[in-house]
Amino acid sequence: MTQHDMTHPHDSETQGSLKSYTIGFLFSIVLTIIPITAVLYGWAEGMTNTIVLMTAAVLQFVVQLIYFMHLREEKRPRYNLVTLILGLIILLVIVIGSMWIMLFNMVAT
Repeated sequence: MTQHDMTHPHDSETQGSLKSYTIGFLFSIVLTIIPITAVLYGWAEGMTNTIVLMTAAVLQFVVQLIYFMHLREEKRPRYNLVTLILGLIILLVIVIGSMWIMLFNMVAT
């Protein structure tokens, strides 16, 4: 650890700048307004509405990871990224498995 690391542990390399936080905040606001207005004004219906909502949710998730959780600024080894990927795999298995069970459960019908 260098002298600079000991005197300034929270310098700009590890923390986001005001510009970065502002950009992330504006993206988050836009990605929140789009689905709200799409639903309130009925711009799309059925599957198109679902796709708009899901796309906005995924983009919102990516914005949160990049601008607020600083995922791109991580030094090696990338433990946070590996943990995130493992968590997403577990989440997908649970959601897809639950949907599979609900759709193809012969006992309930």
